[in-house]
Formats: sequence, C-alpha cells, structure tokens
Amino acid sequence: MTTTGTTTANPTRIALRTLADRYLALWNEPDAGLRRKALEELWSDDGLHVLQPPQDMREQAEGLGFTEVKLEARGHDALEYRVTRAYEEFVAPGEYVFRARGEAEQLRDVVKLSWEMAPAAGGEALGGGTEFLVLGEDGRIVTDYQFISL
Repeated sequence: MTTTGTTTANPTRIALRTLADRYLALWNEPDAGLRRKALEELWSDDGLHVLQPPQDMREQAEGLGFTEVKLEARGHDALEYRVTRAYEEFVAPGEYVFRARGEAEQLRDVVKLSWEMAPAAGGEALGGGTEFLVLGEDGRIVTDYQFISL
C-alpha cells in the first residue's frame, strides 16, 4: 500500500509470504535436523497432511475396487517421513526444487498457496500444486490439503 509517496508494508501480506517461504523451504531443506525443527514449528503436534493422489493413481485404485483414495500423514513423525520422502525423491538428487507460484492468500484461518516443482538449474516448472492450510490458534498448521497438478 502506498501513502503520500511512502511505501508501507502490509503486515498480513508479509506474514503470508513468510509462511509460504517457510513451508516451501521445509520441502527443500537438506539437513534432516533442521527439516524436523522447521516441521515442528510449522505444524501442530497432531497436524494432518492430506494429499489428493494424482489421477492415474485414483484410476488404478478404482480398478481395484476402491471408491475413494486419500493419502494422509498425521503427527510430526509421519509428516517428517512424508516430507523426507519427497525431498529424497525430487530434491536430494539435485534435479528439482520446490518454489512458490504466485502470492499466498488467507481467508480467516485458511491459507491458500501454490507451488511448482522446477529444474534446480532453472527453467520451466514440470508440475506443481496448491495447498490449503488450516491454521490453529497458535498459527501452526492443523490440516494441510494438498492438490497436485501436473
């Protein structure tokens, strides 16, 4: 926002950008100890990450007779495993990084942020997704709904 030629920062916008930056940094963090610390600071003790599986996985499950497929990780240990697995598969080999796409938005206790997975050397994104983060009273994530888009 601009007033009389002076630019003042919007505290809500800064807080949202900080949350989005911290969230994405977690998925790119190479140090396991720092990754765990960041996770505990971001998520509540009983935090839940719910991933909508990609369409091909849902179709395979339907072929096996499953009408609903959801992937969940609850609590710091399960969340750590989930984040570490994604890090090891996509980031650790040096091929990709996760980065923000656009600005985060907030409506009451829900934050929406979009991200993309891009080559570590730079270039066009190969995939991405959108997170809907439900925040607790302490500002930590209670539930993270992740929608992958390829």
